[in-house]
Amino acid sequence: MTTLLFTGFGVEAQEVKLPAPDKKGGSSLMETLWQRKSEREFSNKELSQKDLSNLLWAACGVNRPNDGKRTNPTARNLQEVTLYVFFADRVCCYDHKAHSLTQVAKGDHRALLASGQEFVLQAPVTLLMVANMESFGEKGDIRQWMGAVDAGIVSENINLFCAAYGFATVPRFMMDRDALTKLLGLSDKQVAILNNPVGYRK
Repeated sequence: MTTLLFTGFGVEAQEVKLPAPDKKGGSSLMETLWQRKSEREFSNKELSQKDLSNLLWAACGVNRPNDGKRTNPTARNLQEVTLYVFFADRVCCYDHKAHSLTQVAKGDHRALLASGQEFVLQAPVTLLMVANMESFGEKGDIRQWMGAVDAGIVSENINLFCAAYGFATVPRFMMDRDALTKLLGLSDKQVAILNNPVGYRK
């Protein structure tokens, strides 16, 4: 299987299209729910293009092209959750509309997500969910709740995909949010909420 390569791309890299996601595959819903579990051991083998494509689409891809709605429901369909993909040599932003990746940083920054938990560094990718709280307009705690709930739904999509396809993952709250905000150029209204390291089972 081939892997997605960004060789020669800088931080200003153009988008790299992903293969179209599958429309069939994986375990049935009930089998998936029986198989769902948190796992903290990963093979360091890189994900194939196809597996990465299916994973990102399952997390928050467009499943209704006619109106742009996604696999993950959000409050008022604001679609405020952005997914960042941390590889061993780069960080990319997932564009759900184009089903593509754009590099936003060079280097291995997975330690910012690991926050001392070394098993995260074994996973070939870690998916970070960032919610833009400004999308809600409200002041106070209500938008924090809605953003956290919506990010949690994306995380659960990841968990279920991994269970259905035999991948290892675990949802995590720990990370260095200040350093991630600086690395990704986030505003004070964009909040890193959850992350899921993902890999083939060891």
